[in-house]
Amino acid sequence: MKIKKEYKEITSEILNDENFSKLKEDGHHGSNRYEHCKRVSYMSFLMAKLLKANYKDTAISGLLHDYFHGTTNSNEDISYLTHPITSAKNAKKDFNINKEEEEIIRTHMYHYALVKHTFPFINKREKVTAKDYKPTSKEGYIVCLSDLLVSIFEVLTFKVRYNTCLYFIFLINLMF
Repeated sequence: MKIKKEYKEITSEILNDENFSKLKEDGHHGSNRYEHCKRVSYMSFLMAKLLKANYKDTAISGLLHDYFHGTTNSNEDISYLTHPITSAKNAKKDFNINKEEEEIIRTHMYHYALVKHTFPFINKREKVTAKDYKPTSKEGYIVCLSDLLVSIFEVLTFKVRYNTCLYFIFLINLMF
């Protein structure tokens, strides 16, 4: 309970903010971006506590790492590689984050940059050098890893729910 209370004290101002709450309207991995950011933030907070890192910066950065509106598919200016910059600018403007938090948000897609660098045929429009996205702190790596793990969990959960619905519809069609 003590940990949850401490997390809530750090994040409540952002979670209750009207602009941040608008992320509930943006779909993300079968849920919405608001819930995704909360999951990444809480996992980052717990990992930072465990690894004796700056848990306040990781909780805030995890919460604001995808702080943009729209989808990566609907807007040319918001992509897998540009949304961290957009999110950092929005977070700086709306929540006056510090330099460390800004850097953590800006580098949270390092895992994607590594994949793009290794497999350049993926989404050829986006050019990337992995070093431009490499986190500069332990906290940056924590948020990056948390985002990756939470995203994998969300996508797998969504696919299981989706496939279950398809099988259910198929069975109903067979019965009638």
